[in-house]
Amino acid sequence: MLRGLLVGRFQPFHLGHLSAVEHALGMVDLLWLVIGSAQKSHEPKNPFTAGERLEMIKRALDARGIDPRRWHAVPVYDADVHYLWVAQVNMLVPRYDIVLTNDPFTGMLFREHGREVREVPLLNRGELSGTEVRRRIAMDGEWRILVPEQVAAVIDAVDGARRVKMLHAMHDGHGGRYAHRHDG
Repeated sequence: MLRGLLVGRFQPFHLGHLSAVEHALGMVDLLWLVIGSAQKSHEPKNPFTAGERLEMIKRALDARGIDPRRWHAVPVYDADVHYLWVAQVNMLVPRYDIVLTNDPFTGMLFREHGREVREVPLLNRGELSGTEVRRRIAMDGEWRILVPEQVAAVIDAVDGARRVKMLHAMHDGHGGRYAHRHDG
């Protein structure tokens, strides 16, 4: 059985993430989804909690008919020492054979730990990014077309659009100091 690991913050889970998961499941028998920066929420770049992100992922994958026995999500906190982050992932995630990521830094960290790293094709990366989804929410743009409808429903249920707008306004209103002040 080939097991893969896909890392993302999923802030929020969008159609690009869904495409990456479907591609990964075409390569492996079991997929571990690492919900990165799990300790972060209520920040401009990280507005949603790990639990909200997990719910987004589960609802979207269930709606696609993806067998829940083929994937598992594991929230993982950031590590103060980047090199130790992979050891933390290895402590939390059972055995996996390959790491699927397009992030060069993440790939480098896993390669330094002797892991095979493969890239996942990116679907329409210009529009399908968490940054773009959050920007459109903050600016009252059309963001729902970038996420599965189940993700939009989760965002609606937690009043996430209001949260994103408020965090964006607070960050802009303080000249960028808001994020620094609350990251500490």
